[in-house]
Amino acid sequence: MAHAMFSRSLRPAIRPSLWRPHRYAHSSQFQPFVPPSPSSLGKPTEAKTYKRTIKWFRRIFYISLATGVAYGIDTQFYASSLTRTARTFSLGLFVALDYKINFRPEPPLANSIAAVHARNAQRLSDLLRHNGGLYLKMGQAIAMQSAILPPEFQQMFSRMFDDAPQNDWKDIEKVIREDFGKSPEEVFGISFTGAPDKGVMERKARASASVAQVHWARLQDGREVAIKIQKREIAQQLEWDLWAFKVVTYIYSKMFDIPFYSLVPYISERLSLETDFVNEADNSENMANLVAAEPRLRDRVYIPRIYRELSSKRVMTAEWIEGVRLWDKDAITRSWRGGSGQGSPGCHGTPLDQPADSSAKESLRTSRTKPVRDYWRGQNNRGGLGLSLKDVMTTMVDLFSAQMFLWGYVHCDPHPGNIFIRRKPSGKPELVLIDHGLYIHMEPGFRHQYARFWKALLTFDNHTMGEIVKSWGVNNPDFFASATLMRPYSGGDMSTQRGIQGLSKSERAQRHFEMQQRMRQATREMLGDETKWPQELIFIGRNLRIVQGNNQFLGSPVNRVKITGIWASRALVEAPDLPLAEKIRNLGRHFIFRAVLFTSDIFFYFTKVRQFLKLGGGMEDEIEAQMQTMAKDMGVELNHSVFEG
Repeated sequence: MAHAMFSRSLRPAIRPSLWRPHRYAHSSQFQPFVPPSPSSLGKPTEAKTYKRTIKWFRRIFYISLATGVAYGIDTQFYASSLTRTARTFSLGLFVALDYKINFRPEPPLANSIAAVHARNAQRLSDLLRHNGGLYLKMGQAIAMQSAILPPEFQQMFSRMFDDAPQNDWKDIEKVIREDFGKSPEEVFGISFTGAPDKGVMERKARASASVAQVHWARLQDGREVAIKIQKREIAQQLEWDLWAFKVVTYIYSKMFDIPFYSLVPYISERLSLETDFVNEADNSENMANLVAAEPRLRDRVYIPRIYRELSSKRVMTAEWIEGVRLWDKDAITRSWRGGSGQGSPGCHGTPLDQPADSSAKESLRTSRTKPVRDYWRGQNNRGGLGLSLKDVMTTMVDLFSAQMFLWGYVHCDPHPGNIFIRRKPSGKPELVLIDHGLYIHMEPGFRHQYARFWKALLTFDNHTMGEIVKSWGVNNPDFFASATLMRPYSGGDMSTQRGIQGLSKSERAQRHFEMQQRMRQATREMLGDETKWPQELIFIGRNLRIVQGNNQFLGSPVNRVKITGIWASRALVEAPDLPLAEKIRNLGRHFIFRAVLFTSDIFFYFTKVRQFLKLGGGMEDEIEAQMQTMAKDMGVELNHSVFEG
């Protein structure tokens, strides 16, 4: 009943029209439903199956999978050699394309040629550091000859002497096991657990370079040694890296028309020998014998002993050296506080450990890490070796001059990291030379010819100099002479650079481009006939440039050019493989030569006085400034120190 009442109450609210039935009529006659004709539907289309998309996804997947597998195999079994080579070729192609497009007065894709150089120098720097290993060694090799490169590349290569990251101990241990067939504990008689009757060894390297790293150890018999261990990946990367170097050099030699490719096999051979520690041990012992037989050097130069029984092709054990690196100028020159009649630790009979009470000495002897031996610096650690920079640098120039002119056996990597300085009990310096991997041998005929060339340089004997360098295939004697002396050679005509003041921006760009083209031409002329070019000159030039950099860094304390020239002249008198009559003639010429060099001393002492009065730099700084001026004439800007980094 309630429902009925509710229904009746709602009805008035509903409009009557909503309850009326509707009738719909069609305007046309009713047609039965039939499917449309095929002609009205148009051409048939296939249903979307996404086959093409799936095919590309499948290709991408397979390529990614293959790349991942190849990368994994390359990383695990080939020390990333394939990846490094691919990275090298891709960058080389990219850089070559950049220069092909933009090396012109007004580059279409850069603000200037300098900007092109800067970005490609950065790319090359990233490649060398990313690839590491032998690539860093190649970068260091180029660094010392970077003067012929644009300033952007000079600045980049000046940073190639930084330390390289060291490998984990597990990789180092694998190298020792592979070379000796035994664990490090068995090979060196050491213990990492503190066994009292065993020696000790540090797992963390004391120094790390591009190819190897050095660990300190104390053997069972108490000898302290430096164990140089090659990084495990180097042996696998060597062939690939040298092959990539060869191919890239060939491409660039052809592209930029510089006859350099014929020198690549010789350079590759030298770099390869640097990874052979048996060769390095041979070089070290040969140099030690030569120094010991030379009275003028035997008490001034020391070569560390090699322990052959603990060495292999990838592991070399040598005497541990306590000394001051050449770049620590303050430590070399500060006053000596180590006691009268005492030398620095380990130098000529001076014990490694400071003479002290027995308990202190026993503590040093049983230490599980390398003891700190800085007693010679005094209580406040402000002392030094108390040595003369002139004596240090004279010894260095004497040593490398004897190698070039007297022995023909030249250490080609004498940068400051490879030279230690010690103080003898007499108060005189002793130079310790390490890292004997990179050497070149000069045949007697070439050695005598090179000595005559140096004498001709310093006496402006243009006729003799021209004959010698032309026999080497050099077509630009003056430029080659300047590169040898590391200073402008004024014995021949030198073109001068017309000033660029007042030129428009486009004219300056054109002039800069022309200068760089001249430099490329001068380089071609200096290399000349590459079939006659003495390949040893590449590394001899490296040695000369590093020694010059060392002298300049220490404030030019010696007349390097004069000392080198005297050794060249003296070697023609003392050489055992020259006829007696020629040696007698050379002796007379030697005295005349010494008199001629007096003018060089006048200039040297003039620069020393000026340097003392703080009115200018030393002799090497003056030479550097002159070289910068000459280089600008040839299209190159020299604007950095060799060890700027």
